[in-house]
Amino acid sequence: MPSLEADLVSLLGPDRVSTTAADLAAHSTDKWFASSAPQVVVHAACTEDVAAVLRYADAHGVPVTPQGAQVGYVGGCVPLHGGIALSLKKMNRIKEINTGDGVAVVEPGVITGDLQAAVRERGWFYPPDPASLKECSLGGNIAANAGGPRCLKYGVTRHYVLGLEAVLADGTVVKAGGRCHKNKTGFDLVGLMVGSEGLLGVVTEATLRLIPHPPMRAMLSAGFGSFAEAANAVGRILDSGYLPSALEIADKFTLRAAREYLGESVTPQGDAHLLVELDGQEASVKGELAALAELVRGLGCICLEEALGEAACERFWKLRREFSYSLRNTGLIKLNEDIVVPRSRLVDLVDFAETLQGEFGFPVACFGHAGDGNIHVNIMVPTMDDPAIRERAEAALDKLFHQVIAWKGAITGEHGVGIAKERWFPHAVSEGARALHLRLKQALDPKGILNPGKFVR
Repeated sequence: MPSLEADLVSLLGPDRVSTTAADLAAHSTDKWFASSAPQVVVHAACTEDVAAVLRYADAHGVPVTPQGAQVGYVGGCVPLHGGIALSLKKMNRIKEINTGDGVAVVEPGVITGDLQAAVRERGWFYPPDPASLKECSLGGNIAANAGGPRCLKYGVTRHYVLGLEAVLADGTVVKAGGRCHKNKTGFDLVGLMVGSEGLLGVVTEATLRLIPHPPMRAMLSAGFGSFAEAANAVGRILDSGYLPSALEIADKFTLRAAREYLGESVTPQGDAHLLVELDGQEASVKGELAALAELVRGLGCICLEEALGEAACERFWKLRREFSYSLRNTGLIKLNEDIVVPRSRLVDLVDFAETLQGEFGFPVACFGHAGDGNIHVNIMVPTMDDPAIRERAEAALDKLFHQVIAWKGAITGEHGVGIAKERWFPHAVSEGARALHLRLKQALDPKGILNPGKFVR
């Protein structure tokens, strides 16, 4: 398409369109291993830019791959069919924070952590907290229905999207939902767009629900002799009537890597680690912390530390956030899989991970969100460039995902399907549901120009 760049420059102006080698390379991939360069990058600055690009693409059959901050783990924004990489990074305004209505109105390029900080200054709270919150965009969060440790108590991104403005494949601008916290007017078009991975439309504005920020936080950090004991503690905490804001667990390989990277003194003892966070009013949090500490001590923990208040809690969270860096420090590449299992299968999952390690020869590290069964299973490989090692790694992944499906788990809890998990999608979703996905895709994008080559085609 030799005229594509010229046409887009004529349509949008030269400052919106780029074909430099650096820009094409930067927009060819995310944090997964696939890479495919677009023919042109469009840096949209407003809804009308997005609509104009899609009207043009629809008329000329040009593939369009929407992109946010490009920090995904599944190749979801890799432009497999070339065409236009539609970057939304410049659409990064927080248009409104209205605590009276309990909403924030944002563009898709706003960084999640920046919104959290802005609403926190007013004593309010936007709870979804993906690990990459300092670099991921809200548009990307919406596309993947991102979660994080606080999902147990507060829910995922979908629970905070009240309204959306989105542009469909033919350039039609659609507004769905609004700023009311309850709204049952028509179909749930907002829910249809959240988690759609850029396959159904391009979000250009979101109205997000805010809640009052809890005035007090507290945490427990507990080391256990075995993963089974830590997993048992998760069940006992919930059975005892507590609903922590976060319940995080880590296995022995993760802890061993953390000790090597951070040192013995800052890493809990034992072969399993449990983090429990509480929040709420000061008096109630202090009471719950004391009672919960007594409960956890009675469950056989090797060591237990308590934290009360923002600064003390951040020290514990710093350790948790360092787990990924600790694993990278091993010199191995981590294949980070965000699978979900029923909570009763947590121990089975870690036992299965050890079986994988023995069969395929790769270390496996498990840590993550024990409260909702969303565990990051990291298969640690020396390289993905060696065909023999890559084939063995793919075989290990295949066995992992088929086992998760057999346990009635989910192949992705946060990252999305993208390219990386496409081959397991037919096994994870029923035939009727797959057909419905395809019908929705064909209805909203009949020419198949939006994020083509992904799992619905």
